[in-house]
Amino acid sequence: MNTAKQDVFLTGGTGYVGSRLIERLLKRGHPVIALVRPQSQGKLPGGCQVVLGNPLDANSYRERIRPATTFVQLVGVAHPSPAKAAEFRSIDLVAGREAVAAAVSAGIENFVYMSVAHPAPMMKAYIAVREKCEALIRESGMNATILRPWYILGPGHHWPYALLPAYWLLERLPATREGARRLGLVTLEQMLRALIHAVESPAMGVRLMGVPDIRESRINTAFHAPVG
Repeated sequence: MNTAKQDVFLTGGTGYVGSRLIERLLKRGHPVIALVRPQSQGKLPGGCQVVLGNPLDANSYRERIRPATTFVQLVGVAHPSPAKAAEFRSIDLVAGREAVAAAVSAGIENFVYMSVAHPAPMMKAYIAVREKCEALIRESGMNATILRPWYILGPGHHWPYALLPAYWLLERLPATREGARRLGLVTLEQMLRALIHAVESPAMGVRLMGVPDIRESRINTAFHAPVG
């Protein structure tokens, strides 16, 4: 694990995962610069540096990324569903494209992107957009970690707990094991650990983290980056 302080630029910092990730990164000694729209500034956790801008327009923030060397891209439509295909294309895809362009222009050394598990029998439009963003990351030549969760369990996201017995069975049957593991459930704590791991242990090239990798991510719970 890289024990150096990581200066982080983060989008999606007012969201379900992003707000909690900011708090964790700050506690571990990593300075965070958070991009936010002016009307949402009050929703950010305290302690981070705020950059007002539009995640759908790289020109609104590309000059404010430095001194960050790590870029965490978390912008996406809340509560994804098949009915939101147009929003995936107008928000998730555009935000991803602009983030990659901005990160390249800023000379980012470590790009972290939360994608989605695939292939899958549902959410085709959502997956297609995330695959396009993954392709843009690969084409950029940046070192990057792409995380592919399916569903993140946590506060306000409890109903899939009822599926856990079925997942337990499917993961033990040879015919369904691979798909059940790829499309398995992860907890919010597991997701945060995996994101922190991606920040603190930058990839060389492009690293993929599927559901099993996210579940198994380990970080030093006693770690705090040195100041300075």
